[in-house]
Amino acid sequence: MIDKIVIASNNEHKVKEFKRILDLYNVNLITQKELNIEDIEETGLSFLENAILKVRNASKKSGLPAISDDSGIEVDALQGRPGIYSARYSGLDATDEKNNQLLLKEMESFEKDQRSARYQCVIAFVNSHDDPMPKTFYGTWEGYIAEKPSGSNGFGYDPLFYLPEYSCTSAELTKEQKNKISHRAKALVLFQKYWEDLNKND
Repeated sequence: MIDKIVIASNNEHKVKEFKRILDLYNVNLITQKELNIEDIEETGLSFLENAILKVRNASKKSGLPAISDDSGIEVDALQGRPGIYSARYSGLDATDEKNNQLLLKEMESFEKDQRSARYQCVIAFVNSHDDPMPKTFYGTWEGYIAEKPSGSNGFGYDPLFYLPEYSCTSAELTKEQKNKISHRAKALVLFQKYWEDLNKND
């Protein structure tokens, strides 16, 4: 019976969302940071490849089952960029603010109906680092790139990610709202269902 799972991320914002969304009975979610595991270089060519790289690394170094996330924003007018480079879009010294500023600059010439975008998330889970069949779960969140940042909640591109059905950006949602409808929430809910089905007879 699994009683510990490592979250393969040192991103405090992501870790908090994992812990708020997941409810794994009698399972302790521990972080890489608690085990002094550093992030692995993301050399994959897709969210899926990077999620599997990260989850295998955390499992190998901890000797425990692990769960990971790779996610980012895709902008149609930019042929899917920033995509897998979302976190480091503005360079090696990237910050959320710098990334947002660069994206806004690149979107200056596009009208409202040309600013469609989506957040993508892939969750990967392995029982061990050499698990031949990683379990993967996907979540997508559709929206638009706003013309200016708005809101102070969330992280990443949330201040720019406009949701027409809510008439606000992701950064203007409450944590409770975001954790019900986001790309990461959708993927984690699928993992939660998988976990419950796996353990319902234990």
